[in-house]
Amino acid sequence: MGKASSNSSIRESIIIPHDFRLEDDLASAYDLMQHSGETVFLTGRAGTGKSTLLNYFRKTTTKKHVVLAPTGLAALQVGGSTIHSFFGFPLRPMVKNDPDIRIWSRSHPRYRILKKMETLIIDEVSMVRADLMDAIDQALRLNTGNDIPFGGKQLILVGDIFQLAPVVNAKDYAVLEEDIYETPYFFSADVFRNSKPRIIELKKIYRQQDENFIYLLNRIRMGIATQDDLNDINQRYNPDSKFSKDFAITLSSVNAIADTENLRELMNLKTPLYTYKAEIEGTFHERLYPAPAVLKLKRGAQVMMVKNDLQGRWVNGSIGKIEDLAGERIMVRFADGNIYPVEPALWENKTYTWDKIENTINFVVHGTFTQFPIKLAWAITIHKSQGLTFDNIIIDMGKGAFAHGQLYVALSRCKTLEGITLKTKITPRDIIVDEAVEYFAGRSGIR
Repeated sequence: MGKASSNSSIRESIIIPHDFRLEDDLASAYDLMQHSGETVFLTGRAGTGKSTLLNYFRKTTTKKHVVLAPTGLAALQVGGSTIHSFFGFPLRPMVKNDPDIRIWSRSHPRYRILKKMETLIIDEVSMVRADLMDAIDQALRLNTGNDIPFGGKQLILVGDIFQLAPVVNAKDYAVLEEDIYETPYFFSADVFRNSKPRIIELKKIYRQQDENFIYLLNRIRMGIATQDDLNDINQRYNPDSKFSKDFAITLSSVNAIADTENLRELMNLKTPLYTYKAEIEGTFHERLYPAPAVLKLKRGAQVMMVKNDLQGRWVNGSIGKIEDLAGERIMVRFADGNIYPVEPALWENKTYTWDKIENTINFVVHGTFTQFPIKLAWAITIHKSQGLTFDNIIIDMGKGAFAHGQLYVALSRCKTLEGITLKTKITPRDIIVDEAVEYFAGRSGIR
């Protein structure tokens, strides 16, 4: 089956910024998460510390908890499992009272986890569909024998409804409409209304400091930006800019732009090409690869770190340049001038299990992926930049924004307005905000 991994080792690998302080609205939110059994929707604008607070809770709580995410890569980042794999849900829209909801036998480890689990955390909840939220509720009720919302378990839902939205195709819509969901979002699930979650909105922004930039970002986020607001942002328009700022990264609307940019810049370097192949053991599906399976680098290449360093020398999203390539170590120079050796990192594909001896929830590792925690980073997609922070970015919207919250996510990755360069001017058409999100936010007092 694989090797066991303890919860204590998971806690030790969780990185908390050295300057983190549990104060103000962070302290109030933590108190509710830790000292109550209430269902909580933890939200807030980009850069308000949602992920940091979640990690702090996971590292310090005594509650038996499980962390899930809607996608494989998101689950890998938080050290948890996907919703579908944990509950054994089929990869299709779920109907109310779905016959494929699994009822685990009392001897099965998953039954023990569901019975003993006190808190279920769902990260990136904005990407969770309404039918999936109701299926989680049904699974918990059936397996705990407790016919109240979520089987009486505390749920902590983390995310910003103005950012990533659920992926819903035409067939999905047909099922959702048949079940009379007002919207595909998690907040339209029956259980969300019935459980009456406490909505905690973090207000203090840590990523940006300039009040004018924060004001502009929020007007983009809420879909209320005026032409004057756009004029302020469009002062950053410079179509001829090509990495005029060192360590600048392009955020593109589609994969094709990012892939083309990275390949072209790599080929333009006249230094020798080195190839590094990942070591994969056990079961580790290709869609979960956190770094390139075949990593091609040259001295001078711009790269991004894709995993936090346990020594705190860099974080996931740090931009650097390849200083030297030799043997089993890669030397990377970061924006602060420091040069550090980077060695291969290990990621685990794991599932939750019940440890009878320790009376706690642990993991079983099914496969590992070992590779340098690096990928080329002259450009990445806006979607993959979610949750990251940069000093200098070039935004290339191509033919324009096409998804809810896409422009806001791109702009809010940068610490300052001065750090942004626009390849194309922002127009009102780029500001896409789902009316369902606007309505829910207004009704819930989310700003």
